[in-house]
Amino acid sequence: MESLSTSTLFIILGLLLLLSAFFSSSETGMMSLNRYRLRHQAKQGDKSAKRVSEMLKRPDKLLGLILLGNNIVNILASAIATLIAIRFWGEGGIFAATLMLTFVVLIFAEVTPKTLAALFPEKIAFFAAPTLNFLAGIFYPAVKFINFLSNGLLRIFGVSLADDKGDALSQDELRTVVNEAGALIPRRHQNMLLSILDLENVTVDDIMVPRNEIAGIDLNDDIDYIFEQVRNSVHTRLLVFREEVDQVQGFLHARNFGRVLETEDATPESLLDFLDPIYYVPQGTPLHTQLMKFQKKRDRIGLVVDEYGDIEGLVTLDDILEEIVGDFTTEISTIHKEIQPQQDGSYLVDATVTIRDLNRTTKWAFPTQGPKTLNGLITEYMETIPASGTCVRLYGYPVEILQVKDNLIKSVRIIPNLYKSI
Repeated sequence: MESLSTSTLFIILGLLLLLSAFFSSSETGMMSLNRYRLRHQAKQGDKSAKRVSEMLKRPDKLLGLILLGNNIVNILASAIATLIAIRFWGEGGIFAATLMLTFVVLIFAEVTPKTLAALFPEKIAFFAAPTLNFLAGIFYPAVKFINFLSNGLLRIFGVSLADDKGDALSQDELRTVVNEAGALIPRRHQNMLLSILDLENVTVDDIMVPRNEIAGIDLNDDIDYIFEQVRNSVHTRLLVFREEVDQVQGFLHARNFGRVLETEDATPESLLDFLDPIYYVPQGTPLHTQLMKFQKKRDRIGLVVDEYGDIEGLVTLDDILEEIVGDFTTEISTIHKEIQPQQDGSYLVDATVTIRDLNRTTKWAFPTQGPKTLNGLITEYMETIPASGTCVRLYGYPVEILQVKDNLIKSVRIIPNLYKSI
């Protein structure tokens, strides 16, 4: 090397710095790639994506190759810089050359190329992949030996490559990915995806129609009254019972009622020949489980029963689908009637509204664990049935009881602006 001219040494030093920048940017580019986008591109037939994807299957080999190359060129660059310094300033220039080379390597071979690779990982990784693939064949024995020592050292500390779980995402991580998708996924679609992820955290109890609100036909009523009831109903299926819901007989589809009227001397008892069987749903069943059961049984409606077999409410396939795609028009208008904003910033709320609908509509944060309706939440919190005019701070929200009837809170006023100011 002593026979090389100083200008030649400067050229070699510049080339070594370029190689150092190449290895540094390759490392950052490869490790910064979006693995899911890379897999998608590979499945679409992108050859560069396939090559990079194969290399990333063994990150220990890839890093071993990159770091081996980076250290070789940096050490050679240090030696040449030292030789150049000795030619210009003698032995006293070695320290100065070390400082200058450290600065040059840091700026031009580390920070700048790595920053560029972090900003454009795909371009850098795809560009570097063929060269790294070629070098992997040349330095294969050295890389294998380095990986053998490195992996052996990791095993001493109880770390194994078999512990790598890959890029599998947990439910919370997937929820974060969906939230941060931004304009790539329309907001409505994001909400649908998040609702699907939340299905296992929601049970049929959260969305069922409460027992006292189930629309049904009492066989003890007159046939003309039942006819009016069916004609004015917004539901295609009605529960049929005797005297009370617990004595349920089955479900009547609206199309079958016309067949009942065609019979001679139609009576309420005639309905029994046209009823669909009851499908019972255990209380606490997660929505994703119930959705699969509805699909398997090809059914759309069921009665929710508790551990004693008592009917608690009614759940339909439409209710579950609304949890995914959002409320339908009729439900939206119903919810708006139950939650009415006032000019003073307060809200008049029907206390039979479910906590989940209340939170979803107003963006409030009432607890959803426990009672399912606002009436139940207030009653549990106060441990008594309050009188009209009672005021209470319910989980931070000032609530005024407006109407109580038949041991049930009918309506309340909620003042969220006081919650924010205190």
